[in-house]
Amino acid sequence: MPVALSCSSRPLPQPRRTEPRWGEGSAPLALPSVSPAPSAVSAWPVSVGCHGLVTDTATSPGSDEACGATRGSRHVVCVGGAREVGWMPRAVCLHYNKGDGPYGSCSFRKQCIKLHICQYFLQGECKFGTSCKRSHSFSNSENLEKLEKLGMSSDLVSRLPSIYRNAYDIKNKSSAPIPAHPTPLGPQGTSERRGSCSGPVSPNTPSQEENDQICLYHIRKSCSFQDKCNRVHFHLPYRWQFFDGGKWKDLDKMELIEEAYCNPKKHRVLCSELGSSFHSDCLNFDSMMFGTSRARRLSTASSVTKPPHFILTTDWVWYWMDEYDSWQEYGKQEVSKYENIDLYQDAMHPTTTISSGDVEKAYLVWCIPGSDASAASLKFEAGKHKYELDFKAFVQKNLVYGTVRKVCRRPKYVSPQDVKTKQICGVKFQGPKSIPDYWDPSALPDPGFKKIALSSSSAEYQKVSTLFHLTLPYYHIQKVERVQNLALWEVYQWQKGQMQKQNGGKEVDERQLFHGTSASFVDAICQQNFDWRVCGLHGTSYGKGSYFARDAAYSHHYSKSDTQSHTMFLARVLVGEFVRGSSSFVRPPAKVGQSNTFYDSCVNSMSDPSIFVIFEKHQVYPEYLIQYSSSAHPQAGTSLLMALGSLFSGRQ
Repeated sequence: MPVALSCSSRPLPQPRRTEPRWGEGSAPLALPSVSPAPSAVSAWPVSVGCHGLVTDTATSPGSDEACGATRGSRHVVCVGGAREVGWMPRAVCLHYNKGDGPYGSCSFRKQCIKLHICQYFLQGECKFGTSCKRSHSFSNSENLEKLEKLGMSSDLVSRLPSIYRNAYDIKNKSSAPIPAHPTPLGPQGTSERRGSCSGPVSPNTPSQEENDQICLYHIRKSCSFQDKCNRVHFHLPYRWQFFDGGKWKDLDKMELIEEAYCNPKKHRVLCSELGSSFHSDCLNFDSMMFGTSRARRLSTASSVTKPPHFILTTDWVWYWMDEYDSWQEYGKQEVSKYENIDLYQDAMHPTTTISSGDVEKAYLVWCIPGSDASAASLKFEAGKHKYELDFKAFVQKNLVYGTVRKVCRRPKYVSPQDVKTKQICGVKFQGPKSIPDYWDPSALPDPGFKKIALSSSSAEYQKVSTLFHLTLPYYHIQKVERVQNLALWEVYQWQKGQMQKQNGGKEVDERQLFHGTSASFVDAICQQNFDWRVCGLHGTSYGKGSYFARDAAYSHHYSKSDTQSHTMFLARVLVGEFVRGSSSFVRPPAKVGQSNTFYDSCVNSMSDPSIFVIFEKHQVYPEYLIQYSSSAHPQAGTSLLMALGSLFSGRQ
């Protein structure tokens, strides 16, 4: 399947007086300019008011809304006191930020009209710092030449990092007013802003969530993507940091900080209590402030989002505060002690009908961008009482008496020794143990994978060959290998069972689909499955996910190779219930009339789907690896579809 489409793969849109739609391969960051962009550059008009760059040209430059306000869908980026009309060209080349080499996967290299700069640097979150392979400068010769063509002064160029960062912050606050110390809150626990969780919550975008997550494979010492991995590599499932000097720095004694944070009674911790080198500073869990600096907690993905096979995910525990100011865990019957004169008495609370896991799942649904307003609350019972949990305010309310109680979300503590134990012992997966009867049971490394070469005379090989040559008759298959990865197979079967359960026991739509890729990503895919964030996008016409095709001819155009030999996967894919995709989708949309139930995948056509976009990699198993090259003659038995390959190059 594809590596991302080039920036010239479709006609450039003409300037128009609407908010910008972020194009394929472009990072969603606004770039100001002081003069109209040349017609060769895709651009949209933008008004620059007395304090801001406003992506809404209906707002007059001198209005209150243009002077730093953020209302509705207007995005304001502070650029100083200039009062002028500028342009917003396409910004950062995402292909440059993916793949190997000095230009990443950008095939246009120096001819690319987009900026070649590290997108994580612009977000203030590049984990590689000075060792990053991507440029951290707008003033290098290549970027400066592009900016000068737009008429940008050297003064404005020097201010671009802060302008981009401001634009990024505004976009990820969903146009909400920016707090004095903005720090993102991760719905899956990747970047925590508060401890008691009182007050409104602004969930991260999914892409930001993925970038902030600690890599589960790295903790298991088996990340095949290594320095190309977009997730954080750290030896613990949590990481405490503070923002200083324009970058995030680690706090010391973070295992003690974590232990304190896991206690819902703790709202802050003094570094002097921990024997930390930061003697006088206090880390406030509610405001996520370390002294006068912002603080954050990175962690692994929430345990409810991963199969039981995954170790060292984050177990989030949900509590509510009772009338005696004691925190009670959802789904457990606790005894609360209170003082009455000189006597302690016990009070038994009825068990809630929901557990911490139930609350966590509902919370993560609400955190999904575009989720229905009804997802912001969860109704439940405890004894004879009925309650509603409000995720926006982090409180629960008695629906009869109106009593309001605080709610808290904290992780379950995992010590460094616990991490070492789990790394050595792992966790026995309780899911299906059966493997396909055609697998070689003697070639099942755990962990890891084994590629088994198929005999060209076998029925298994012939089935793969037939599907491949249906649309690529002029290409010769050199080798077909079966990928045997027990861990991925068990997770795939677990996901299949989950989808079937959610669909009332109905069989899940499972298909064999092609995915072209570069040979450099083959082993990583066999080890950790498909990940478009690392391997690159195959276009974004139908959503930002991994693209799979019914026809090998389509996937061939994304099978990049410097030699005559190409690689392509034939994968098992749980497409489930699908809907036509959109470039704006970062996950499948909700079903009509079912605000909290989502489709499983997206397609290019409902009547004749040939392209499928998968957003959850557990829905895919990389079953076969095909190595092939061009051939002088078509394979016997092929149809008139020989010319199809040329038709796909201009699509998407």
